[in-house]
Amino acid sequence: MNNMNAAVITGASSGFGKEFAKLLINDKSLDKIFVLSRNEEKLNNLKSEFGDKIQPYAVDLSDVENIKNFGKFLETQNVNIKILINNAGFAKFCSYEDISIDESLNMINLNISGVVAMGLVCLPFMEKGSHILNIASQAAFQPVPYQNIYSATKSFVKNYSQALNVELKEKGITVTAVCPGWMRTELYNRGCINTKKGTTKFVFMAEPDVVAKKALKDAYNGKDISVYGLYVNMCRILSKFLPEKLIMKIWLLQQGLK
Repeated sequence: MNNMNAAVITGASSGFGKEFAKLLINDKSLDKIFVLSRNEEKLNNLKSEFGDKIQPYAVDLSDVENIKNFGKFLETQNVNIKILINNAGFAKFCSYEDISIDESLNMINLNISGVVAMGLVCLPFMEKGSHILNIASQAAFQPVPYQNIYSATKSFVKNYSQALNVELKEKGITVTAVCPGWMRTELYNRGCINTKKGTTKFVFMAEPDVVAKKALKDAYNGKDISVYGLYVNMCRILSKFLPEKLIMKIWLLQQGLK
């Protein structure tokens, strides 16, 4: 029996993840799209909206045991994963003193450990021509005060993805670090917690659908990084030449912070 061709999308219940599901639902080479998040109700709504090609799987991706269980589930599915999109993420745009130890570590677990673990459980079910998209951020290009943990996790995702892409070339599997700027998604809404010091100015906000479309195109073209928009590309280039202290000073001035 031939393997079932599938996509796996984490953080798929809304926002950027949902936009990827919208795009992939029309891909006739895919038999199933496994959509993962903690919100089972939203995942079921996604299936109601897009049809039986969507297969919900409720999971806490900050818990590695939950991810291992998903790997065991894949063993029962006779599946060939054509594309994995690690989109699940967590952000708080605030001072270090406005976020608890538990929230800080949860951000690291979800944004870093979740990405690594999902890749490791899915890779045994991938073959030549498969793709991994790991969602990083414009924040991956430099240290960002008042979202220090978030930017550091995204820097890890970018560097990890580009290095893993080199390692997987011999298998014909590509890895793309997707580095969007600000997008109108729930991550942005949840990240703003109205503290005394934090990110409040969100310049050149993009719509997630166009960013997702560009990310898939870049992944299919074998690029190890995907950047949408002139502003984000400019920030990426400047981060290579300007001292980090100067970049952070410019960031603080832009946000009206001292």
